[in-house]
Amino acid sequence: MIKIENLCKKYGDFSVLENINTEIHKGDVVSIIGPSGCGKSTFIRCLNLLEQPTSGKIFIDGEDILDKNADVCKLRQKMGMVFQSFNLFSHLMIIENIMLGPVDLLKKSRQEAYDEGMELLEMVGLANKAFAYPDELSGGQKQRVAIARTLAMHPDIVLFDEPTSALDPTMVSEVLAVIRKLAAKGMTMMIVTHEMNFAKNVSNRIFFMNDKGIYEDGTPQQIFENPKKPKTKEFIYKIRTFNFTIEDKKFDLYAFNSEIENFLKNQLFDEKRINKVLLVCEEMIYNYIFKSFGDSFSPVEFTLRYSQQKDETTLLYKSELINKSVLSAAEDISRSIVDKSVSSVECDDNTLTVTI
Repeated sequence: MIKIENLCKKYGDFSVLENINTEIHKGDVVSIIGPSGCGKSTFIRCLNLLEQPTSGKIFIDGEDILDKNADVCKLRQKMGMVFQSFNLFSHLMIIENIMLGPVDLLKKSRQEAYDEGMELLEMVGLANKAFAYPDELSGGQKQRVAIARTLAMHPDIVLFDEPTSALDPTMVSEVLAVIRKLAAKGMTMMIVTHEMNFAKNVSNRIFFMNDKGIYEDGTPQQIFENPKKPKTKEFIYKIRTFNFTIEDKKFDLYAFNSEIENFLKNQLFDEKRINKVLLVCEEMIYNYIFKSFGDSFSPVEFTLRYSQQKDETTLLYKSELINKSVLSAAEDISRSIVDKSVSSVECDDNTLTVTI
């Protein structure tokens, strides 16, 4: 369906993409992950020439879109694009936003465009918003409209450039649910995303981008559970780990909790589960560790790890003053919160390990 040969992109002397070679087949759902600034968005923007590649070839159904004789507009229509921002026309009703492309570019009648637009709004759960204006919708609803508008052009493949990055966390799931529905229908898609659990569950292929190209290409199981290359391993390990150093007993607990909450939301934890982890974190810090320190203090290196395979959360507290007396010092403290929430508490090598 799409074949890419030696794709390169430079900005002046600065090279962003170098010698990318890959193929996308009909029905593929490819999630593109990797560290910020590695060229993920530039890569998919090159595919429909929103960014002009410096060199290389991009074949769509056998035709090179970069050939000077190619009908670029016609080939471009085969690839829909959903951006981080919604780009809806604020002065048009939702149904009018969706009808605009089919009427102007595909030369459909207004009635045909209207009927198809209503079907698409029904598909994304927004038929009741057809005659509303964009400013009356939430961010998640606007993004679902943007997806419907893209589908109205009947693309063969849809490119998503971080479609949830501009959304409040509470709205992310509704957009991801629509993308899952499209995947179930067999739509070919390429998705730049930071939603790792989503990428793992919805895709049949993962591109991990680094070193100016596709550093590792594999199935979700391979990339997330058994990555082969060093930088992939490092990235996957980091996205499942949150680190924080507690410098003194008067550290900013609110900032600490907020960062933990954001990390756990990215792992798709629900509110109840997040609150349980936060309670255990606070209980262990104040009622076990700080009390065992007495009048002394040594910085505490806190690490939170989440294992998708085991669905297990581990809290590690490391400090020079932590030893087995931390556990014995807790004997006079109410352990109701911890006892009901954790599966084990261990202490070794100046590290207290709590498994939830």
